[in-house]
Formats: sequence, structure tokens, C-alpha cells
Amino acid sequence: MHTTRYQPSASRPASAGASLLILAAIGFGATLVGPTLVPILKDPPIQVIPIKLDPPKPDPKPIEQVRDKREAVPTTQPLPNQPDPVVPIPGAGNPIRSTTGFDPVPMDPPADPGPPSTGTVVDPPKPPVFVGATVDPRYADSLQPPYPSSEIRNQTEGRLTARVLVGVDGRVKAIEILRSPSKGLSEATRRHALSKWRFKPATRDGVPYEDWMTMTLSFKLVD
Repeated sequence: MHTTRYQPSASRPASAGASLLILAAIGFGATLVGPTLVPILKDPPIQVIPIKLDPPKPDPKPIEQVRDKREAVPTTQPLPNQPDPVVPIPGAGNPIRSTTGFDPVPMDPPADPGPPSTGTVVDPPKPPVFVGATVDPRYADSLQPPYPSSEIRNQTEGRLTARVLVGVDGRVKAIEILRSPSKGLSEATRRHALSKWRFKPATRDGVPYEDWMTMTLSFKLVD
């Protein structure tokens, strides 16, 4: 059995040198590419030197001022007594007098009214003409109502006053007894007036209208 031994080639030293060159080149490139290292400078230590200070001086005492107790003497001299100057005023010797006389103030003459107006003067409206109601002479004989028999037996006499409302047709529309001797005469007059009395109605500018009038009747028994 044969054993073959390994024999290194003759170029081994050359390859080792090349490897060193490559490593050197890599290290140099790493220095170029890698971060730059800056050296850190440290400050020198601070030295404390104690300084001795003098104590503060006390405040000086205030100087007491001595007041002068002597009376103050005025320094100004009094002005000499001089009379007030008198300024003469012209006409001051003449006294002022009042007077009651005065000159009349001229008055302006009244203004000219101008020519009279030629316009048409309108007369004021005339008041309406009223004519009161009157008794119709055609029915004058029928004004006295008949004497009630009960009042004849009682011998009742006297005057009766009534207020009647006359319509536009001359008839009595209402009656008010103002004064009467008895109730029997009042009722007899009321019935007779509403049925028998006739009047001329009141007018306003000739137009008939309703109006009140007063009537007085006399009741007297005759033998």
C-alpha cells in the first residue's frame, strides 16, 4: 500500500504576501468609509479661591438740626400810605334826572284793503219755519167729552189739563193727563180724545211732522 504525501507548492509564500496586501487595503478603506473619531477635550478642573470681605460699616447717625427759636423778622418793608388816584370823569358833576316826556312813535298807516271783491256773496241758509199743531175748526164742537153720570151724582167739577201727541194725519196718537179733578173725568177725556179729537198737524217748512200740544178742558155742572 502506497501513501502519497502532500507537498506544498512553491507559490505559498507569494499567496501569503498577497493576502496581507488585501487585508491592508481593506483596513485602509474602512478608515476612509467609517465614522471619523473626534477626540473629546475635557475642561480643566475649576479652582475655588476664597476671598475675605470686610464687614459692612454702620450707618452714620443723622445730624440733628438746631431750629432757630428767634422770631422771624419780615424782610419786606411796608409800602408807604398813598392816596387812591382820582380819575376825573367828564360830566360827572351833572346829576342824572328822570323825565316823563317822550316823543311819540310814528305809526304806519293801515294797509290798503284793495278793491272790493266782485265774487258772488252767498246768503246764509234761512232757519226752518216751524208751525205748531192747532185744533181743526171742523171738529171744534166735539172737543168737550161727555160728563160721566157718576161724576154728576158726585157733583164733581174742575179743570183738566192733558198733553197730546198729534200725528201727521191730525189724529191723537198718545195722551198724558197732567191734572184732573177725578179719575172718572180722566178716563172719559182719554177715550174721547183718542176717538173724536182732530187737529191740523205741525209743519216744518210746510212738511207735516208729529208734535206735542197741551189742551185744557173745564168741567162744570149746569142746572
